[in-house]
Formats: sequence, C-alpha cells, structure tokens
Amino acid sequence: MTINESQDQIIEELLPLNDWFEKYEYLISLGKALKPLDEEFKTEDNLIKGCQSKVWLRAEKKDNKIYLAADSDTLITKGIIALLLRVLNNQSPEDIINCNLYFVEKIGLSTNLSPARANGVVSIIKQIVYYANELK
Repeated sequence: MTINESQDQIIEELLPLNDWFEKYEYLISLGKALKPLDEEFKTEDNLIKGCQSKVWLRAEKKDNKIYLAADSDTLITKGIIALLLRVLNNQSPEDIINCNLYFVEKIGLSTNLSPARANGVVSIIKQIVYYANELK
C-alpha cells in the first residue's frame, strides 16, 4: 500500500468519529495494540528529543524499504505512533523523504493536540525522515 493510500484509509476511519473524545479513545486503542519495542532498543540513542512523552524509534533498511519500530510511555502518543508507522513503515527511503503527510492535518491532529504533543508529532516525523535520509 502506498503512503497516500494509507493516509486516505486513516482519514476514512476517523471521519465518522464525531468529536475528539472519540478520536482520543481510538488513538488509545491503537496505542494498546501497538507491539512494544524490545527493551534493548529503549536507549538514549533511540529516544526522540522534543517530545513531551518518552518516545523511542528505531529504523532499519532491508530490500530498499525502511522498517520502523517505536514505543512510548503514554497510550495516546503510542496511538499517534501507530498511525505514523502504518503510513511510513515498509516504504522506500525516497517515498518517506518526499511524502506529504496530509492526514495529520485532515484528521485534526495538528489542531486538537496540546502544543507540546503537537511538537512531539513533528519531532517524530522529522526523526523518521532523518533515518530515511541516512539509510537511503
């Protein structure tokens, strides 16, 4: 599935949710379902700076695809990470670098999160793009 197909699918899933309470519940359920990152990877090197919560992210390249794994110490943040991984995981470095993550705006993440959490989303995205650049 392409990055844009994944984004469109997420937008469709969230459109029927009427208010942000329902969207937060959805994010929490995604966070609970996200596979935890192995403890060996929860290191200072994998910790993303600029996030209110603790977020660990690792990336590796196989067959010209970037494989991402991440975790957080809060469920809402884990839910946001789950969405980002759904869109960007198993994509080529070039596709990640050149993508427009329009779903973040379309589902209201950028306007309905606290400023600190919204900055954290930006930090996570920047780190994913940084890894894609490093691994291309």
